Amino acid sequence: MALIMAFCTLIFNVLCLPLHLIKALGMYEIYKRVFPICLYRCSIMYNNKMHDKKKELFRSLREFNRHGKQLTILEIGCGTGTNFQFYPPGCKVICTDPNPHFKKYLKSSMEGNDHITFDRFVVASGEDMGAIESESVDVVVCTLVLCSVNNIPKTLQETRRMLRPGGGFFFMEHVVGEPSTWTYFFQHVLQPPWYYYGDGCEMVRDTWKPLEAAGFSDLKLKHVEAPLMFLVKPHIIGYAVK
Repeated sequence: MALIMAFCTLIFNVLCLPLHLIKALGMYEIYKRVFPICLYRCSIMYNNKMHDKKKELFRSLREFNRHGKQLTILEIGCGTGTNFQFYPPGCKVICTDPNPHFKKYLKSSMEGNDHITFDRFVVASGEDMGAIESESVDVVVCTLVLCSVNNIPKTLQETRRMLRPGGGFFFMEHVVGEPSTWTYFFQHVLQPPWYYYGDGCEMVRDTWKPLEAAGFSDLKLKHVEAPLMFLVKPHIIGYAVK
């Protein structure tokens, strides 16, 4: 099975040679302007499918307002702002994303979620958020983002830096399937074209491992089967405490 998987993956890599060339020539940046439109439509579908799971996950956000002031949430890779509806009333939200073209979608999402206060939008990758002060936020949220960052441990290190002592990191991520399953097989075979379609998204990451090694004082993590297409069915959901 491993040899067949490697061979099929090689075939798809060869078929993706034009895409590899486009990226090498710097022309892939054009797609980054289009990607927010694609993600906006996909996010609506994802929210409909995962509404109950998101609602359950974010129910605990209020518990991290331990200083009695306005709850401050920072969202890494905020995209089109589809998580805003699940945030508690009165909280302040700082949005970050490496793609500046999401900003106009954020404005629309904020107008439709006036129960929260928009602080600012910062163009930054998850690995380098130096614009955000250390120990300045109560909660960091990250959904469907760790699949595409360049360095998960570095992103988690930045997360811990920004969180106040006792702050929470909330996550919901699709991950690699169990070995010897067809999901695992096709995740690896279709990874080359998926990478370009998803703007750097990788289906084959065992994201729970760097989370377990990140040095949080407490980690609540569970593996679930999301009601989605089989390639992104395997998910991890939970939160960690600094």
